[in-house]
Amino acid sequence: MALLARSSRRILSTPRPLFPRGPSLLSKRFLGIPSAFLLDDYLPKYQLLTSVDAAMKRSHAYAHLRECNLCPRKCGVNRYETTGMCLIGAETAKVNVIAPHRGEEPCIQGFHGSGSVFFSGCNLRCVFCQNHDIAHQRNGFDLTPEELADWYIKLQQIGNVHNINLVTPEHVVPQVALSILTARDMGLRIPIIYNTSSFDSLDSLKLLDGLVDIYLPDFKVWKSSTSKRLLKAEDYTSTAMESIKEMHRQVGDLSFTSDGIAKKGVLLRHLVMPGKEDEGREIMRWLAENVSTDLYVHIMEQYHPDAHVGKKKRVTRRVRMGEGGETTTEKTRYAEINRAVRDEELGSVRDAAVKAGLWRFCEVNENNSAFHL
Repeated sequence: MALLARSSRRILSTPRPLFPRGPSLLSKRFLGIPSAFLLDDYLPKYQLLTSVDAAMKRSHAYAHLRECNLCPRKCGVNRYETTGMCLIGAETAKVNVIAPHRGEEPCIQGFHGSGSVFFSGCNLRCVFCQNHDIAHQRNGFDLTPEELADWYIKLQQIGNVHNINLVTPEHVVPQVALSILTARDMGLRIPIIYNTSSFDSLDSLKLLDGLVDIYLPDFKVWKSSTSKRLLKAEDYTSTAMESIKEMHRQVGDLSFTSDGIAKKGVLLRHLVMPGKEDEGREIMRWLAENVSTDLYVHIMEQYHPDAHVGKKKRVTRRVRMGEGGETTTEKTRYAEINRAVRDEELGSVRDAAVKAGLWRFCEVNENNSAFHL
């Protein structure tokens, strides 16, 4: 299976000049990890579950599938019989790509890549979706939780990846939970990343508590009018607020081992949107005041028009009687975001974050290409 080719994130350059005898010789001082966020070692949370806890997780996973409440849509359907908004059933999850991925943040992809699993389908309908062929068109193949677990083991043993990175899993959380528990019994021993839009229900996150080590949530937009128009979910912002606070309660601020690889905590992403920098500034202020000023934040600049943005739409207008009947014109869809983000828009969000008290930002140290923590 080929790795998803399209990625505009900045990739860590070759580390050989820095690590002539292997990354284990890195000094903690060189990487500059504050002691509060430095781990001597790390055991994934799912390894700490008792057999009773694991059995309860399995039972709850099946219950969610029989009356689905995994996201704020709360379709309430029995997914063994029908599907809800996400159009995905109960017994399998649809997956598009499974492969080591080197297009993530440096502390996630590390030296060997992140073991990414790109799930098909989504509970949002973002009009600018960068992976719309996966999320909207549901291209991919069906895997049972047991088959997913087998792939996690292959990624660990053959890919030598640093983590299992579950991308857009909000609508298949029960299958994900079952796959993690199965993989644990098969010998999985690397952290689990939950890579989400933040459109999760608290019931869903409760099921994941004890299974996920790193939460990688997006906080997309601030205004309900924006989320209704661009995400097709009017209650996105209030949901994201609750979800991110719960994620942080479970795993805390992002922490690393001395090699610079993240092992536990929250890494918050915000993709700056053209003309929406005011919403980005509000998000940064809210995060600092309500989650943590030590939150690790990635202010992302790689927005580009995609999916439905910039497409032409034919508009027919009926004119008054006696003036010719109807006229048809072409209109550019979502024209307000049909451009790249400007430097000043990006800078204003970053400035607001710093002013609010945030100080841990994801970026590459340009001078020596090492991790900047």
